[in-house]
Amino acid sequence: MVKSTRPLISDHDADLLAGALRRRTLMGAAAAAGGVLAMPLSGFAQTAGGGEAEITVDQARTAPIPIIIPDFGGGLGQQIAEVLTNDLNNTGLFKVIPGSSGTGKPDFGTAKGMGAHAQVSGGVTGSGASVRVEMRLWDVLAQQQIQGTAYTTTSANWRRIAHIMGDVIYERMLGEKGYFDTRIAFISRSGPRGHQRTRLAIMDQDGANSRMLSAGNWLTLTPRFSPTKDQIAFLSYANNRPRVYLFDLASGRQRLLGDFQGISFAPHFSPDGHSVVLSVTRNGGSDLFVVDLASGARRQITASGAIDTSPCFSPDGTQIVFNSDRGGSPQLYIMPASGGDAKRISYGQGNYGDPVWSPRGDLIAFTRIAGGTFSLGVMAPDGTGERIMTEGFTVESPSFCPNGRVLAYCRQTRAGAGGAGFNSSIAMVDITGFNDRPLPTPEGASDPTWSPLNG
Repeated sequence: MVKSTRPLISDHDADLLAGALRRRTLMGAAAAAGGVLAMPLSGFAQTAGGGEAEITVDQARTAPIPIIIPDFGGGLGQQIAEVLTNDLNNTGLFKVIPGSSGTGKPDFGTAKGMGAHAQVSGGVTGSGASVRVEMRLWDVLAQQQIQGTAYTTTSANWRRIAHIMGDVIYERMLGEKGYFDTRIAFISRSGPRGHQRTRLAIMDQDGANSRMLSAGNWLTLTPRFSPTKDQIAFLSYANNRPRVYLFDLASGRQRLLGDFQGISFAPHFSPDGHSVVLSVTRNGGSDLFVVDLASGARRQITASGAIDTSPCFSPDGTQIVFNSDRGGSPQLYIMPASGGDAKRISYGQGNYGDPVWSPRGDLIAFTRIAGGTFSLGVMAPDGTGERIMTEGFTVESPSFCPNGRVLAYCRQTRAGAGGAGFNSSIAMVDITGFNDRPLPTPEGASDPTWSPLNG
């Protein structure tokens, strides 16, 4: 059961909410840096579509792409190179080879002898108020440039420049949008297992620039990023009444989202960012409501008499996946976003929850409890092709990166006497189960939610 250091709600409501949010019967970075001006570089031949360098992600999983990354001239350039190197290496799809700096055409013979298929050249000029970072991406085998861009911004934005460069390389080499210039909101956790302090927090997708957004005076859970604005919806027990709030990253202010009679929880934004779907306790169960953010108007879309929770829109906004015990055990269902008949899609062994629709629309991620073990998996929207990617004592709260290739999730360990040995952390895994790795955070962490690409 979710517990706080204060008495919060009635035992019945506490049991219901806890059952819908955590180890339950129903499983239910800093703000974007300032503007970066990008200008195309001319002077060398450049292919239109990536030329021979472009391969598929599946091929790169089997044989990571060897790519030379220079130090961009040392100093700030070296820092940019280190972030860029980590971004690419962390995907498991690239194998970075350190190289010397230089802005011109590389020695392709030397690069080929180093085993590289691609090479980056470039450098950093200026400092302080204005820096210029030049990057050229070369296909070593075809011996031609496939990208040339110069970025102008302040030196304080150097990390973001590195992430943007990584996204360019990812897209030109793999033919898909990257996801490095993004952030992850999460719940930061500290203190003993039974009395943890929980704070809303945010960081860059690589764990850098972490900062707290709330003071930790109240239990805080399940943040969800808006797809269109710098806003986060989350559950707070503020004033001993669990309800969903909106946090504005630009102003630091928060506001209540719908003053429902029951407990509101499990929020998720619509793809256009104009509304939020959430769960509200009613008559011993919970129903789903959609709240319009501009007018505050709310619309009930389920009335099953069961516990309906963890709703998530499809990318086109026409459907909602959620979990419900209306059939006797917690399972996944899909229904029209306007409400209506729901179709069950989960039929494996165990209890299903935490459904999240991929931005691509082709997969739904979920958690499952079976035989006392938590699993994180994906299935097609019609319920076919179920695959488990990772397992553990507790694995939950999946969130897709913007290109749908990677999931962030929470992994927790079993607690011993007095909470000894307990750990809550964030990890990332490819949708195939490849490259499962931890994400560094300053303290314990849970409930990750991935932002869209920074504007």
